[in-house]
Amino acid sequence: MYPDLTFVLGGAASGKSAYAEQLIVSSGKNRVYLATSQVFDDEMGQKVQRHVSQRGEGWDTIEAPFDLAPVLANLNPNQICLIDCATMWLSNQLLAENDLEQAQSVLLDALRTCPAQIVIVSNEVGHGIVPENPLARRFREAQGRLNIALAAQADLVVQVTAGLPLVLKGQLP
Repeated sequence: MYPDLTFVLGGAASGKSAYAEQLIVSSGKNRVYLATSQVFDDEMGQKVQRHVSQRGEGWDTIEAPFDLAPVLANLNPNQICLIDCATMWLSNQLLAENDLEQAQSVLLDALRTCPAQIVIVSNEVGHGIVPENPLARRFREAQGRLNIALAAQADLVVQVTAGLPLVLKGQLP
């Protein structure tokens, strides 16, 4: 039995997205990919294309860089949704100067009431040095708070390091 909410956490290029995709594919359910990134430059465009190629076919992709709640509300119990990723979603909110507490609250409510199973990916940003500028420090603190809230709400929390999963909470299906 797959958990209602799985939270996959890891550093940049740790293998967390590939691991989350494997969880989704192994569920046997109809797959939805909820993309939160915005492509502003060639480097990001190439990263998105790598992720699309890595996923392969069989996914319904929905781009929602800001408001995930309506998408999550329209999913059904026969689907499983990968949100990739909470870090990009938070970056979008921060750079748009949205109210982060309110946006986080809306997201957590939407995750709680979504009829589909969800796997959400996020970056662990707290293992590095203290950033030198106020915006980066604000982002790091907000990401830490978001990760804590997601982990508290999740049934399963998996940390991925060097492509290797470590269960922090719950049990793998």
